Amino acid sequence: MTLKEEKARALFREGYNCAQSVVGAFCDEMQMEKETALRLASSFGGGMGRLREVCGTVSGMFLIAGALYGYDAPKDYEAKKEHYERIQELAARFQAENGSIVCRELLGAAGRDNSPAPSRRTEEYYKKRPCEELVGTAARIMEAYMARQEG
Repeated sequence: MTLKEEKARALFREGYNCAQSVVGAFCDEMQMEKETALRLASSFGGGMGRLREVCGTVSGMFLIAGALYGYDAPKDYEAKKEHYERIQELAARFQAENGSIVCRELLGAAGRDNSPAPSRRTEEYYKKRPCEELVGTAARIMEAYMARQEG
């Protein structure tokens, strides 16, 4: 298990949502205060506010990628294209390992519940959901991607 994977999983066990857990593990690299990063990622848990759309771990990777490698010139077509390629690569890696990037598909039967009330974090919760493992996977994928960019 990588250092970032361990850190992200620990944040999830503390009670942070899936997106916050991934983003929180990379605060230093993003040069962002932890509280700011956690607030930015707070909307993406449960597949975007428990709508069960794109998995929060994947959204977390995308937030990190944007902070580190994103573009800011709206007419820079090449930078935009390069960044979207990056995002698609990260999504493809996650999907290759997990079969989907969609929260409800990853959760199976548990993904049918999309009420706004977050699930209580009990031992039963951790036993029946793959979320902690998915958090670790996303952190590991992002860490490997960053290492390749630096190398």
